[in-house]
Amino acid sequence: MLRFKTLVRVPRRQSSRFYSAQPMYANDHHNNNNDDDVQDQVLVDGRIKSRTAILNRPHAHNSLTHPMLARLKRLYESWEDNPDIGFVMMKGSAGCRSFSSGPDLLSLYRSLQQGNLQDCKDFYSTLYNFVYLQGTYPKPHVAILNGFTMGCGAGISLPGMFTIVTDKTLFSHPETQLGFHPDAGASYYLSRLPGYLGEYLALTGDKLNGVEMIACGLATHYLLKERVCMIEERLGQLNTDLSSVILNSLSQYADLVYPEKTSVLHKIDKIDKCFSHDTMEEIIDALENEARVSFDEFCSSALQKLKEASPLSLKVTLRSIREGRFQSLDQCLAREYRLSLSGISKRVSDDFCEGIRARLVDKDFAPKWDPPSLAEVSKDMVDCCFLPLDQVEPELELPTASREPYA
Repeated sequence: MLRFKTLVRVPRRQSSRFYSAQPMYANDHHNNNNDDDVQDQVLVDGRIKSRTAILNRPHAHNSLTHPMLARLKRLYESWEDNPDIGFVMMKGSAGCRSFSSGPDLLSLYRSLQQGNLQDCKDFYSTLYNFVYLQGTYPKPHVAILNGFTMGCGAGISLPGMFTIVTDKTLFSHPETQLGFHPDAGASYYLSRLPGYLGEYLALTGDKLNGVEMIACGLATHYLLKERVCMIEERLGQLNTDLSSVILNSLSQYADLVYPEKTSVLHKIDKIDKCFSHDTMEEIIDALENEARVSFDEFCSSALQKLKEASPLSLKVTLRSIREGRFQSLDQCLAREYRLSLSGISKRVSDDFCEGIRARLVDKDFAPKWDPPSLAEVSKDMVDCCFLPLDQVEPELELPTASREPYA
């Protein structure tokens, strides 16, 4: 765990200056009649040597749409090419409870119900390309996760150099509860967590707070939410492109923290014991045996979360995390793209739409999973989700030739 220095006071934050990026894209073929809305949903704060992208859909918990992701990608590409910009930041808008709650699932659901499969493909292609851009970004990047950070909301922020969390931060990957799989690079960073914590988080959708994110290595700096404005002001005053200078500023404001005794991280031995098995059936058997022997509420809670999840998603997610442990970021994203297309195209199952219906549309919280049990999820079904795409459906295209991927 990083060692942090004592907090210090800084002057009261001055009002931010917001700039429109419209002049850069006045002739961009991506522009359409929704440009004004998209610019409102992704604001830009310009400072001496930095730019900050601000997610601004508070009514939707900063859930991400395809136009938002396309704008983020264009902004980051333009900032990378601009020698006057030394480093880049990302945060949620002031007053919003979320950094980002992940994808706009209702929008994806409506597109699928209307037969607009291509819109969903474009969303995931742009999302994964932006994650790869983040993961290979040559300039220092600071993400401020001051609130709920779920699903691909984590994917667009964690690959950068510095990640700030607060006492408001809650991180989770609830995709298996929605008939999907942890994506946007999740199989890369979850698989690299201590022991089998990544499998546990991916399969159960359990949450981590900011302190726990620091302890397991998902974040680099922790501070109280009241001091977020101070660190923003300090970073805004920097005239540098050196990561060491940014690190020094962050360290001056960060707290030294330790997980509470009730933290799931103190259950790492049981997590390793139960979630290290090769199959979902073995994992559930191990949890059931441990629950009978120890009467530990942790095991019972984990079992309940697994029983609520899509059986197909559980088996797909377990394999995805296991494969991700030995793959680079670009390889993980390519595999996740195949899995996502399998989910939205209903090639094997309609669980993705069914999960959204049950939790967000009808809100009956009674999804009818297909297949309905782990025993009925065959190896062929899981294998089908991982199959390479054919010539009719091209694979995810990432600029690996020009941008060095993670090892």
